[in-house]
Amino acid sequence: MKVRIPNSGGAGNMNQMLKQAQKMQADMATLQEDLENREYTAVSGGGMVEVTVDGKHNIKSLKINPEIIDPDDVEMIEDLVTVAVNEAIGNAAKTAEEEMGAITGGLNLPGMF
Repeated sequence: MKVRIPNSGGAGNMNQMLKQAQKMQADMATLQEDLENREYTAVSGGGMVEVTVDGKHNIKSLKINPEIIDPDDVEMIEDLVTVAVNEAIGNAAKTAEEEMGAITGGLNLPGMF
């Protein structure tokens, strides 16, 4: 007895899937470049410290309001800078994850953000 496998499109479906994958790859590359060029700013201490990072998580600028500079409390400034830097980097990472997820349809692709 011969078994007959229904024709599911074969090569045509494979070509369509490859085209979709190539488009997704191109869209992801374009978005990745865009995300890396964006800047993300965060503040702490009620605006006393402001940090801006780029999409590669490099600090582009750091502003400290002179009013909070107290030589006897350097630890407070360090804490405020740390909070602002971490928040700015977190904003960059979250944006990348959300926007890449929109392209990939929620697929978890190893090595991508």
